[in-house]
Amino acid sequence: MADGDTNLPTIERKLGLQIWGIENMKMVPVPEKAYGTFFEGDCYIILHTKRTSRGSAVDLHYWIGKDSSQDEQGAVALYVTQLDNALRGNPVQHREVEGHESETFQSYFRNGIIYKKGGVASGFKHVETNMYNIKRLLHVKGKKHVSATEVALSWDSFNKGDVFLLDLGKVLIQWNGPNCSIAEKSRGLALARSIRDSERGGRAQIGIIDNEKDSPDLMQIMKMVLGERRGELREAIPDAKADELQKANVRLYHVYEKDNDLVVQEIATRPLTQDLLQHEDCYILDQGGFKIYVWRGKASSLEEKKTAFTRAVGFIQAKGYPSSTNIEVINDGAESAMFKQLFQRWTEKDETQGLGKVYTTGKIAKVEQVKFDTTQLHARPELAAEQRMVDDASGEIEVWRIEDLQMQPVNPKTYGQFYGGDCYLVLYTYLRSGRPHYVLYMWQGRHASVDEITACALNAIELDKKHGDEAVQVRVTMGKEPTHFLAIFKGKLVIYEGGTSRAQKSTPEPAIRLFQVRGTDEMNTKATEVPARASSLNSSDVFLLTTSQVCYLWCGKGCSGDEREMAKMVADIVSKRDKHTILEGQEPAEFWEALGGKAPYASEKRFQEQITHYQPRLFECSNQTGRFIMTEVVGFCQEDLDEDDVMLLDTWEEIFLWVGKASNTYERNEAIASAKEYLKTHPAGRDLATPIILVKQGYEPLNFTGWFNAWDPYKWSDGKSYEEMKNSLGDVSAIAEIKGGLHSGNYNSNSSPSLVPNGEEIYSREVLMNKTVDELPEGVDPTKKEYYLSDTDFHDIFGKSKDEFYQMPKWKQQNEKKQYGLF
Repeated sequence: MADGDTNLPTIERKLGLQIWGIENMKMVPVPEKAYGTFFEGDCYIILHTKRTSRGSAVDLHYWIGKDSSQDEQGAVALYVTQLDNALRGNPVQHREVEGHESETFQSYFRNGIIYKKGGVASGFKHVETNMYNIKRLLHVKGKKHVSATEVALSWDSFNKGDVFLLDLGKVLIQWNGPNCSIAEKSRGLALARSIRDSERGGRAQIGIIDNEKDSPDLMQIMKMVLGERRGELREAIPDAKADELQKANVRLYHVYEKDNDLVVQEIATRPLTQDLLQHEDCYILDQGGFKIYVWRGKASSLEEKKTAFTRAVGFIQAKGYPSSTNIEVINDGAESAMFKQLFQRWTEKDETQGLGKVYTTGKIAKVEQVKFDTTQLHARPELAAEQRMVDDASGEIEVWRIEDLQMQPVNPKTYGQFYGGDCYLVLYTYLRSGRPHYVLYMWQGRHASVDEITACALNAIELDKKHGDEAVQVRVTMGKEPTHFLAIFKGKLVIYEGGTSRAQKSTPEPAIRLFQVRGTDEMNTKATEVPARASSLNSSDVFLLTTSQVCYLWCGKGCSGDEREMAKMVADIVSKRDKHTILEGQEPAEFWEALGGKAPYASEKRFQEQITHYQPRLFECSNQTGRFIMTEVVGFCQEDLDEDDVMLLDTWEEIFLWVGKASNTYERNEAIASAKEYLKTHPAGRDLATPIILVKQGYEPLNFTGWFNAWDPYKWSDGKSYEEMKNSLGDVSAIAEIKGGLHSGNYNSNSSPSLVPNGEEIYSREVLMNKTVDELPEGVDPTKKEYYLSDTDFHDIFGKSKDEFYQMPKWKQQNEKKQYGLF
């Protein structure tokens, strides 16, 4: 239909997408094969129509490229208004700004959105993978989705509001800006620990600088590497901008051969999902021209693996990036923490090999339990992916506990019982095509010491070696056990909140314990210890209350017969006493006495039945830039609620806004408006009358806490704080060694003037080359003649920059110095 009074083109009434660009102020249709590609200097109009139970839902978006002109932006807004009129006000309209597109908009482009423009050129030196040669500075941003961007080794990279990690291989120094929030410090520490455990096998030490005056030793190392700091630190860049800088520019390219030609196909931009990486292929991940990653799939051809570096070099040339841009080649299954941070969500291999509908039974009050036939797993890999199952869980299990930093075998009779004060290694062996495959789970208790967690990682490496380095290693955080982990324990998985399974227990076990049991069969059942109080109960589930006399099986109104049967099985594990089954509403007085008296708990039946098909979603709302940005938290738990946050929990029936104690006033005041905006722009055509419930930290109602598994009402008062995590790191004993190394030149960096002997005198090559000690100018260190060359002379002689030269192994440096008469 065309409208006589406007310049609108003919709009077809059809399902799916229609896209127009603006050329000479006119709407011009974009050919279908170019859908998903947007030029940053342009504006676009996107119309999406889909069928619904009520007919059809229409969404109308206008997209503004970051380099588009004011005229184009004005024209596109005008056209959208006219289109809306022509479509009789049916569409939901969206204004989309590049880098901040709505989830709705992104859902149209399953393979990702491609922004077309020139690259961002940034010099980058090559980083050796040998951990004793590593020297890099990471700028850590974001609270929910942390991203770490490698920046120049200079004080100029720092600012007052962010976390920076100086990574020297053996030591990671976390420098927290004076204006950092606790959440940012905690996430920075989590990233540092992840680098330590995953990339260094637990062998690196972490030092933290919260206040420079209190950390003279660590500051001395920083100054040795970065030089003395001159002038004031910069103010912080607002988070939203930094996240945009870091994530919006991440692009993934599929690299493959076609008719003897090499094809580099741009397949996705932010948000990257792990399923884009197919095991048969190779990919290039371009981090805004800053750093190029090449990911090599397990099943890709040898030829492809061999040419990874040359392809990346060719890619850099094609993009016009500096030849010094850093390249990192990464193998499928051995990804670095840095690489994983570039993805919206990263799951370890045994959990998923693709995306499917996720049935996370532990996350909410009630989720539909899906029965599936495990014999189909091999025939239907998509089912294996959807169910997070590597096999039918019929393999062999061996379990060890970390005791005195060594592996101690656990008695097979107690397999499946995990204590929050311990760390465990679980080796799962199964046969495929007649040969053994291994999955090695590292289960980390919430109350385990840092030493134990580190020892767990080290022992896992040793155990993996014994099995030919073939094991799939999975870190399991207490409370977030993957589906397959549940399945291998055949319904006997019990998570005790604290304590230990060691023979010499330091504290007596509590006389009264309460366990929440979830699951309908041997493949999906887990019992989690919760505080022994009436407020922990939930009508959807079965609970076991153990006392010195009896074990009660409390069956909530919303539980099924299958769930009751599984709870009976667990009851025999947690208690040797008589079992009494009691139904909700028919409890004896002794039951309430054991729980310290009656108290309200999550019990609305309505709230369990009507939302069985809806997976609740949690978002962080932030408004540091006067523009609301919502970041989805996938697979959420109570830990994701930070006290300086405003969080939105969408349970379909209602919208909760959770307001942290330390959130900023502007965000608090704008919270309701953002919830309304969220409903308005939701892809599913939401009812704008949906209740919006504002919840204050520490005063959460049961219809809110019921959506979180094992909610702890005392978390805010006695949870493990950032300070406790920091103190548990211990002293950094490697400081002296690092200082010594810096003095002797092992960590030399030319960006540090303090390392150049006697200031920064520059001498011509004639004065330095092929000269004996006596012939050298006074004050020149004969072992470091090359230091005194100008950058231009240095590059001319060695064919590389000083930075690149000092990143080479010592023997290589010496050989080159001999070759050019500078030894």
